Amino acid sequence: MQLYALGLNHHTAPLAIRERVAFQPERLDQALHDLTQGSAVREAAILSTCNRTELYFAAEQPQHAADWLADFHRLPLTEVAPYLYSHPERDAIRHVFRVASGLDSMVIGEPQILGQVKDAVRRAEQAGTMGTLLHKLFQSTFAVAKEVRSTTAIGANTVSMAAAAVNLTERIFGQVSDQHVLFIGAGEMVELCAAHFAGANPKSMTVANRTEERALAVAGRFGADTMRIDRIGEMLPRFDVVVSCTASPLPIVGLGMAERAVKARRHRPMVMVDLAVPRDIEPEIAGLDDVFLYTVDDLAQVVDAGMESRQQAVIEAEGIIDTRVDGFLHWMQVRDAVPTIRALRQHAEGVREAEVERALRLLARGDDPQQVLEALSHGLTNKLMHGPTRFLNQSEGEQHVEAGRIVQRLFNLPSHH
Repeated sequence: MQLYALGLNHHTAPLAIRERVAFQPERLDQALHDLTQGSAVREAAILSTCNRTELYFAAEQPQHAADWLADFHRLPLTEVAPYLYSHPERDAIRHVFRVASGLDSMVIGEPQILGQVKDAVRRAEQAGTMGTLLHKLFQSTFAVAKEVRSTTAIGANTVSMAAAAVNLTERIFGQVSDQHVLFIGAGEMVELCAAHFAGANPKSMTVANRTEERALAVAGRFGADTMRIDRIGEMLPRFDVVVSCTASPLPIVGLGMAERAVKARRHRPMVMVDLAVPRDIEPEIAGLDDVFLYTVDDLAQVVDAGMESRQQAVIEAEGIIDTRVDGFLHWMQVRDAVPTIRALRQHAEGVREAEVERALRLLARGDDPQQVLEALSHGLTNKLMHGPTRFLNQSEGEQHVEAGRIVQRLFNLPSHH
């Protein structure tokens, strides 16, 4: 059983492909159960964010997972395959360590991804698709991410997607303090965006969400208003900035809705930031003269990642990860050796019991105890040395030389040159 990571991300696939293989939260449990049905995949977790869809799983071979991913989303494998990467064992371990540490993110060092990985693990645990191997992998992953975050400057000066949204708005309007901002959704990303926008003191902030309770919770933190999501069409002209990130499978803001809003605003500009995958805002809206529409891929171009100042931190983080990968692989190798160790001990115990039983019979018969002890020690020695001796005698040529080295190492014998 081997570990694998299979998926695609913002490095390998455009947004149009990423949104087609994104997993809706309400379908994640079903997906995990489907993936682990039968014997091909034993353990699995699915990480699906705006920038990546990845399967982490234990299996004999990884091919089944790619077929399953395409089938689940009702896509021909040929459409998805050019964008997929498949990492076996060492590369899979290194990949998940890098992802959770923020080294594989659009914004190097951003902290949100660790929470997203933890959510993915929690969902897999609830679905019952986590086994010993993945449990250990993710325990190690979280420990590595914590070490990287606490011992390097990887998070210094990080500008998140949320901060980039404010940055874009300031580019168009000069300042946010005169603008009315609408947030569609009430998840973690919207909450982060609201926090960043609140720092810029906009004229008003409004949260629209399907669940009123969740909208009130987010709005309450930032002194924002709330609105029913079905009123977006009529209220849209009031807002200068729209930030959307929901789990809706269909767009919430359509082209016709945006055209009516622009007309009602008498062509005053609007900034729309779509952080959702699949998209919440129809891409055709970007063609309107007075709307500045940005997707997650566009944000990458305006994010001030501060790469130069953090280059040393990245090098340090990669060093930590390489060391921890070696440690995890060692744990896996030791784990694989456990059945052999157990069998070896059982064999030795069997030999010991047989020799002791024979010695006790001889003592009961009245034989000399010293001779019985001599026979016992010789019997143990001969039987325990039988296997290694036969291994040496049966090997030939180069194999004989290698067999000699193995036995020397096994019993810590002096080498003879």
